[in-house]
Amino acid sequence: MFKHILVPTDGSKLSLKALDLAAELATSTGAKVSALYVAPTFPTMIGGDGYMVTPMSVKDWDLSIAKSTARVRELVEKRAKAKSVAVQFLSVAADQPHMAIIDTAKRKKCDVVVMASHGRRGLSALLMGSETTKVLTHCKLPVLVCR
Repeated sequence: MFKHILVPTDGSKLSLKALDLAAELATSTGAKVSALYVAPTFPTMIGGDGYMVTPMSVKDWDLSIAKSTARVRELVEKRAKAKSVAVQFLSVAADQPHMAIIDTAKRKKCDVVVMASHGRRGLSALLMGSETTKVLTHCKLPVLVCR
């Protein structure tokens, strides 16, 4: 059925639940599993007169991203080991996580995306957006949503 499953994760309990689901699916179908962490890119703001304002140094930003990536990688590897499934960990930096997910799925030749949804509604959904909804809208692959 499936040969390669992509699981976007931010290390949250819900995204790790999606990893569990992908592990079960992989076990039953013999598919490979890749976990993807999408880190935010370095934030810059343009102030008055066109000058750039940065909230922290690039070095501090890179260190912060490296720490969060390592934390997520550790969680993914621990979860995969508990499920006895080999998982390839991938990380990319992107301004639009949904596009990074879709691009990675294409590049890695995945045939399904398994991801979590927080199920936000109303104002919180409007303000925070939903990467899951964006992936569902723009991805041509099947997307299995876990809640």
